[in-house]
Amino acid sequence: MKKNITISHFIIGITVAFFLLQNLSQTIFGNDLLFSLFGKINQYIFQGQFWRLITPILLHGSFLHIGFNMYALYMIGPMLEKKYGVWPFIGLYLVGGLWGNTLSFLLSPNPSLGASTAIFGLIAAQGVYVYKNRQLLGPSARPMLMNIIMVIVVNLMLGLSPGIDNWGHMGGLLGGLFFAWFAGPDFGFGEDFFGQSVVVRRKNQPKLILLSAVLIAAMAVILRLAFE
Repeated sequence: MKKNITISHFIIGITVAFFLLQNLSQTIFGNDLLFSLFGKINQYIFQGQFWRLITPILLHGSFLHIGFNMYALYMIGPMLEKKYGVWPFIGLYLVGGLWGNTLSFLLSPNPSLGASTAIFGLIAAQGVYVYKNRQLLGPSARPMLMNIIMVIVVNLMLGLSPGIDNWGHMGGLLGGLFFAWFAGPDFGFGEDFFGQSVVVRRKNQPKLILLSAVLIAAMAVILRLAFE
């Protein structure tokens, strides 16, 4: 049976391509030019290079680093994409990355890179989906939610290790929570024309929530720049 290609697979492919270019750059030039251009480096963000608040999700520091993040995306991404739809899923992924790198910029002077900001956003969105649709999911909702919380706690504890940007992880969580709570799929029970109980999907505005998330991040950065 042929497996469908999802946007998650495309993101994995693009991220792997960037990682190969990083390694090629190190081989040819002796340094990582892509990180120099696109990594989260505070001094350049202060100079107005604001793309560095999102582009680090395309970069990774090692095979283990990219392997862990892309495996997580491979496992979680297609399921969430099916529930959200392509464009809202892309918005969710980007908001996790944006808020993660923004919080890291606000609270950490250290350079950073990696898709873990966006991955934490996806994990948070998964938790929100289970919580908001717990009536529909029935008894399985509670253990699913507890498992997601455990995954988050364990990974945040691992993030206390030296060299890991836990502020980025927490920002990604907040971004995922925000987007998923207001723009994520929310199902409930309703009645059809004949009075029969049916599952209905409540409407939301993912484009408006995406814009709101970007504006919140922008205001946080502006305030940080104003007090520098």
